[in-house]
Amino acid sequence: MKNKIIIGSRESRLAVLQSEMVRDYIKAQHPEVDVEILTMKTTGDKILDRTLDKVGGKGLFVKELDRALLDGRSMLSVHSLKDMPMEVPEELPLLAFSRREDPRDVLVLPEGCDVLDSTKPLGCSSLRRTLQLRELYPQMEVRSIRGNLQTRLRKLDAGEYSGLILAAAGLKRLGLEHRIHRYFSEDEMLPAAGQGILAVQGRADLTYEYLAGYRDEAAWIAGTAERAFVRYLDGGCSSPVAAFGVVEGEELFLRGLYYRESDGKYFKDSIRGPKTEAEQLGRQLAGQMKQKYENETAGGESL
Repeated sequence: MKNKIIIGSRESRLAVLQSEMVRDYIKAQHPEVDVEILTMKTTGDKILDRTLDKVGGKGLFVKELDRALLDGRSMLSVHSLKDMPMEVPEELPLLAFSRREDPRDVLVLPEGCDVLDSTKPLGCSSLRRTLQLRELYPQMEVRSIRGNLQTRLRKLDAGEYSGLILAAAGLKRLGLEHRIHRYFSEDEMLPAAGQGILAVQGRADLTYEYLAGYRDEAAWIAGTAERAFVRYLDGGCSSPVAAFGVVEGEELFLRGLYYRESDGKYFKDSIRGPKTEAEQLGRQLAGQMKQKYENETAGGESL
């Protein structure tokens, strides 16, 4: 057992808070161990004037953290699972997923407002959300917004946007649940793969007995299936591909969103099967949807 554990984290307030949640778990189990958090600004945090697909994708949020692990400056990293690339280096395995926080997307209005102003754009950071917003608010302009949560909220409250679409999990973890005006059901807006789950990543040559008991089985199963679905479809930084799984007894119910590039339409479908076959179910649903909707005429209706 190490006497000192160093956790690598992005330096945003939310990222540090999430790393503190893992730190506190380790300290509660092993009070004799010194646990420190090493913060760093990632490339993705520095480049805010372009959308992720223009600058290299989600890997920009983990590159510096991966390097700190490989260099031995940290022993584990804490990430929002939805921000992680679908492929992770063999030498830097995912060790555990936290219990899932609220996975839904939400609408946040400017401070003091209770009605959406249709003359201003909705702020949104992903094509996945943008596509589904077109169904929910066809009359609204949707404009890209980057930056950490506090930066986005400042821009909203300054009057630049009529509302923001954000993940409920981050707002709740930061004690900002009161800012939520509307929750979107998973049927209205399918979440990003891994949304609401924290991922702990480490090095293959280290042992992590101090994390025993941290891994949440339901989150691990759902997250594994969701990531397998997106990985099969080669969904990356700019891809609107989405997936959301729920463990129901011994079964996993998995929903997926498939985007057809030829005409910009998207489709939703689902699969149910043994929770022990999470990876296979993710790939199976993705394969079925790709075959079905690629073979349809471009005139098909989105669901």
